Amino acid sequence: MSSNPVAETVASLMPRAKEELAALVAFKSVADFDQFPRSESVGAANWIAAALRAEGFEDVALLDTPDGTQSVYGYLPGPEGAKTVLLYAHYDVQPPLDEAGWDTPPFELTERDGRWYGRGAADCKGGVLMHLLALRALKADGGVPVHVKVIAEGSEEQGTGGLERYAEQHPELLAADTVVIGDTGNFRVGLPTVTSTLRGMTLVRVKVDTLEGNLHSGQFGGAAPDALAALIRVLDSLRAEDGSTTVDGLASDSTWEGLAYDEEQFRRDAKVLDGVELIGSGSVADRIWARPAVTVLGIDCPPVVGATPSVQAGARALVSLRVPPGVDAGEATKLLRAHLESHTPWGARVEVEQIGQGQAFRADTTSPAYQAMADAMAVAYPGQEMQYAGQGGSIPLCNTLAALYPEAEILLIGLSEPEAQIHAVNESVSPQELERLSVAEALFLRNYAAG
Repeated sequence: MSSNPVAETVASLMPRAKEELAALVAFKSVADFDQFPRSESVGAANWIAAALRAEGFEDVALLDTPDGTQSVYGYLPGPEGAKTVLLYAHYDVQPPLDEAGWDTPPFELTERDGRWYGRGAADCKGGVLMHLLALRALKADGGVPVHVKVIAEGSEEQGTGGLERYAEQHPELLAADTVVIGDTGNFRVGLPTVTSTLRGMTLVRVKVDTLEGNLHSGQFGGAAPDALAALIRVLDSLRAEDGSTTVDGLASDSTWEGLAYDEEQFRRDAKVLDGVELIGSGSVADRIWARPAVTVLGIDCPPVVGATPSVQAGARALVSLRVPPGVDAGEATKLLRAHLESHTPWGARVEVEQIGQGQAFRADTTSPAYQAMADAMAVAYPGQEMQYAGQGGSIPLCNTLAALYPEAEILLIGLSEPEAQIHAVNESVSPQELERLSVAEALFLRNYAAG
């Protein structure tokens, strides 16, 4: 990369990028305001808005979206008659989980063993920096050859749909010829990858009630229906013996055609303990990219410490269901709800409340933008050919944009490769990946403008 002026500029900007990422990571911008102050998210949004203004963006605004969060928008005009490219990232992050499990403070960017650690470093505050680096490199080498719109979402991790609803209400705002979603990642460090499919998701809260109040387990246990036990039963019904997801009426036998995921490599990436089996059937790629997957995200019940000898009167759980392309998330939600209701034992009362939902996505990889990206990645990653992979996660905005702008090309790249451990403790970003992908994005914009 060193013989390329764009690459040289990006390399020279990396120390500044580290300082900026540290400033952005320091905001505890979890868009769950019961857990973290709204002011932290507002601070992150204002930081991004200021950064865009400093780069010459016009019409910079904090958009109040229907879910009560803010997305940051800016427009950078290019040459007359040029194409328009929308660059996406999000600044909200997952909660840090158990802060004691982090080797360094989660909201303090820390360099260790060649990586930068901190919540959001890869997912997706690093994506904000990737866009800024690419644009700065182009400005230093002749200018940005396209009109650029930037949108930084404030509630992607919550799946509450604020930006999707806002875009639907203001369809002209994000209109573009091509969209670059900076929120996925390479299949592994050093292997340039575009994500061609995303699983959708639905998120529900299931509540089971059996008694008017808790009862002494010695006096009533054995006959009184235990709500926690009922909840465990219904949650267990969502998996077959081998761990495959089993939601009544939901197909779970699709196969993945594309990049293979070696099982031993997956075990290493997922840090599966020795002797513990993987769950499900089919290839690893089938399981994580082409089939539905249920996960119990949390259960409300008494903690072990301080528990009393009681039959529980009520219990609830948060359940996520990932759905592959070709499956409507709304229909999957209906099937999940019906399954939970029909499998609740003992006539227990059950309530299922939908919390979030996002559709799956499949990109058109035959479009000119993909060739422009392939050529760019070949320069940014010498000797490597761009690969196509799926992504188990969801980015609900993709389908909204595809519906609003059916002629637009949508590409997905990013910094969340397996070593990044996004959503887990000790999330990190590879500065080398940040550098190379920033170069790739800059060269893509140039290639695309010339195409």
